[in-house]
Amino acid sequence: QVQLVESGGGLVQAGASLRLSCAASGRTISGYTMAWFRQAPGKEREFVAGLTWSRDQSLYADSVKGRFTVSRDNAKNTVYLQLNGLRPEDTALYYCAARLSWTVLSRANAYDNWGQGTQVTVSS
Repeated sequence: QVQLVESGGGLVQAGASLRLSCAASGRTISGYTMAWFRQAPGKEREFVAGLTWSRDQSLYADSVKGRFTVSRDNAKNTVYLQLNGLRPEDTALYYCAARLSWTVLSRANAYDNWGQGTQVTVSS
């Protein structure tokens, strides 16, 4: 089992940037595909971005393409999500997730390891 802890969220104005981090512990994330999801109040959890262990496959939601970038440092057991050009509609609780697989899937139920989330709030 992998324990995941997110950090880096905050309150920013529209157009600002943030970098979220997800630190894994309990075991190495070698072989794990890592992903970010988000959930706004009253809405379902939605896929944001994902990256395989070898970084040969990445996937982004259409709403964040060109603005968000997912990366990982396997030596540090950490995954990042760089958020640029933030918009009020990006406001949500952002979750890190992991699955032992070589492919990125956008379905939340494909991931069996989850963090507690970090809040991102974007004011207009």
